[in-house]
This record gives sequence, C-alpha cells and structure tokens, in this order.
Amino acid sequence: MSLCATALQRSDLQPSDIDRMFEIYSACYQDTCRVRFKQDLDDKTHCVVLRDACDTIMGFSTLKLFEMHWDNQPGRFIFSGDTIITPEHWGSQQLAFAWSRLIGDLWRQAPDVPLYWFLICKGHRTYRYLRAMVLDYAPRAGHLTEPHVQALMDHLAYTRFGDAYDPATGLLSFKTPQGRLTEELAQVSENHARLPDVAYFLQKNPGYARGDELVCLCRFTPENLRPLARRLIMAEQRSTC
Repeated sequence: MSLCATALQRSDLQPSDIDRMFEIYSACYQDTCRVRFKQDLDDKTHCVVLRDACDTIMGFSTLKLFEMHWDNQPGRFIFSGDTIITPEHWGSQQLAFAWSRLIGDLWRQAPDVPLYWFLICKGHRTYRYLRAMVLDYAPRAGHLTEPHVQALMDHLAYTRFGDAYDPATGLLSFKTPQGRLTEELAQVSENHARLPDVAYFLQKNPGYARGDELVCLCRFTPENLRPLARRLIMAEQRSTC
C-alpha cells in the first residue's frame, strides 16, 4: 500500500488529524488520556504524519524545537515526543525519511548553532533509532558517557521532568504512569533481545514495561551522521513522500 509522510507545523494539524492520532496512540499504549495527549501535543512545534493512499493517518512523530544556552554557548534542541506507526506498516521507512528531512530543514535555519537530539525511550524500538541515525550518542553499549555530556543530559531531563528523573540511573519514573506500552508491544522477541543495542537498553531500563524511560542525547554534525542519514539530512532537494 502506498504511504506518504509529510512534515507539518503543529498548528497545521486539523481536529480530525488529532482524533486519528489519538486513536493510534491509545491502541499502542496503556494509561491513555485524551486530555494529557492533547496537552503533550500542544507543547510540540512540529509533527511528521504518515498517510496511506486514502489519506488516513497511519503513523506520526512529534517533536519540539527549543533553544537554550549551555556552558555559555547557544544551542538548539530537538525533543522527540511520540513516534508511532500502526503495526501493519512496521518496516516502512517513509516516516523516518521525512523526519530526517525535517531535521535538515531545521538545521539549515541556524547552521552555526549546535543542534542536539534529546530523546526519551520507553521501548527498544525507539532506542534503536539512535544507532540508525548517528555514530556517537549517549548512553550506548561499550562507551562511558563523557561528564560534560552527562551533565547536559541531567540538566535537560531535570528541567523538563523534575523529580521524575533520577540522575543515578538516567531514567524517568513517574508515580502516575504516563503511557505504558501495551503488553503485546512491550514484548521483546528472542531475535531482538540478542542484538547488542537491545540487550543494553534492557539492562539500562529494566522497568520499561512499567513506563520507565531512558534519557538519551546526541549532537547532529555531518561527521556524526550515518551515511543514509547524512544524505537525507544534508540534502536540500525535497521529496514528495
């Protein structure tokens, strides 16, 4: 089935789009609440939407672009919100490609200002996006996070989530669940569990099924991008889908 992904400003989403997005979200997560979903969405600045040939939304990824000074230097940060694709379209790459092109557009707005990806992961599928995109990210297996990177991660997480963040573990744990994966989606297949990055994620975030989230960070630079990500992010030529 033909799929097409496009990037939008949050303000361009229609009420019917949000209804469908919540329908997808509530099918994948427990503890869902329409009010909280809408509040979280309203905090974002951009959204990438995946549609089928009938123009029905089959997936989406939200993000917030914000600026902050750190170590007396300006920085721009992309905070990823929810990324969901309906199970029948798992394996499709259109959403990831459109997301990458959006990152390139945002990067070119201020190419001389460092651009970071601030990601929180409650599942191994989300965590694996880091390895697919960049070479150097934190935390990752076989690599001790540099103190200055850890300090930035701690600051970002505590500023946004307060006491829900534990700097000793790098995890967010909420007294009231904020959206646990359904039991089916929380399962990790034997084949996936044997992958080093998945095994590392499960070690770092043993409470993922309870809704705990692992705080992650990377910086976008041409040298840090994997080849496909570099082509998508650095190219100014637009793709229709």
